[in-house]
Amino acid sequence: MAQTLRDKTPPHDDDLEQAALGSLLADNEAVAAAIQHHLRSDDFYSRANSRIYEAIMSLDAKGHRADIQTVVQELKQMGKLDEAGGASYVSSLTTIIPSSANIDFYAQSVKNYSLKRSLLRVASKIGVSVYDESKDSREVLEDVQKYIFELTDDRQVFSAKKIRDVLKETIDILDNVMKSKNPITGISSGFDRLDQMTSGFQRDEFIILGARPSIGKTALALNMASHIAFHKKIPTAFFSLEMSDIALVQRLISSEAMVKALNLRTGFLSADDYRKVVNCMGLIYEAPFHIIDMPNMRILDLRSQARKMKSLYDVQIIFIDYLGLIGHENNSLPRYEQISEISRSLKGLARELHIPVVVLCQLTRDAQKEEPTLAHLRDSGSIEQDADLVLFLHRELPKKSRNKNDQEEESQASLDIIPTNLIIAKQRNGPIGEVKLQMVTKYAKFTPLSKTD
Repeated sequence: MAQTLRDKTPPHDDDLEQAALGSLLADNEAVAAAIQHHLRSDDFYSRANSRIYEAIMSLDAKGHRADIQTVVQELKQMGKLDEAGGASYVSSLTTIIPSSANIDFYAQSVKNYSLKRSLLRVASKIGVSVYDESKDSREVLEDVQKYIFELTDDRQVFSAKKIRDVLKETIDILDNVMKSKNPITGISSGFDRLDQMTSGFQRDEFIILGARPSIGKTALALNMASHIAFHKKIPTAFFSLEMSDIALVQRLISSEAMVKALNLRTGFLSADDYRKVVNCMGLIYEAPFHIIDMPNMRILDLRSQARKMKSLYDVQIIFIDYLGLIGHENNSLPRYEQISEISRSLKGLARELHIPVVVLCQLTRDAQKEEPTLAHLRDSGSIEQDADLVLFLHRELPKKSRNKNDQEEESQASLDIIPTNLIIAKQRNGPIGEVKLQMVTKYAKFTPLSKTD
């Protein structure tokens, strides 16, 4: 009869575990290699081996060298000598290793077996989740992805460094910046003044771009995304919960080719316009730009797709249009609680994938009458707390003219070019302030507003 998984002993190798411990007892320099491989006491299958490794690490933390005598004494103080197999077992470990020079191989092997056992535990958890009637399939899928990412990122979660090591890395970064003469350490937005104030969009950052409807937040996000993907050739993902993928591409072509969006939709293109569109399509076709068109997307779906984009295409920045359209698995929660959880989840996603996540957000109606502040963020106060960078688009209301002809001229001019302020309302690691822009409405394109303009 075939042996079932339940009957099998979990993957391990006692000889390799003993060889790893013997190396650590024979050569104190081997401890550094074990730490470098992020070897932990729970990576050992044998309880005795696990306890001995705990004692070795405890001695190292105290600055003492680990050998047979010191480890036995440490185990006695810890009250775990019997669990470790006694002094005779500890003594036997140094007699079974060919060479402590192979510590890298031993440590990596112990770690690999530990990972396999962790995968078995994950498989068991997945089985429990599948049979849990209170969870739907998407929640189970989210659990699976979370478990797998926890395992694959296990060696990167914990990071403890001496300040001198961090200082050296900091100086190296400073030297590189000075040599390159480029103060933009993150991903350039395409707007020089904004980049000067933020040093670009930084990885791990949760970025909010807020505005009232029809102010141009989608247009600005597309301008930034197209600059990053089309001109900088940086893999970019754009999650569209409001517009179709066809509509987004039309806007991208209009903005890049400088062809009226209306003419593009209706097909009334001049020969010159058609030439511009064809040339633009060549640029767009080769760009590492990925559109995820999924209306009614829930946060679990979004996180799943984001991980997929990172894994398959190594996307370096994600745009999401927009926060208010992201659904939550628990519809019984008040909306502000849903938004709070979604906001925290997106912040966690940026940290998990180590990339900037730019999320569009609507502001309350009061932002129409006055310059927007963090208090105008809609649905939840947790957004301003979670965000590392908060940007607002704001237009000054036009002043009324007494002359009717002047009113008509101002109205017509406002249809073509609209001055717009991009307000940096919050920045954890930089200044706040304003960037003057203008929106060319017929192309849905933002450009810097110069002093002469």
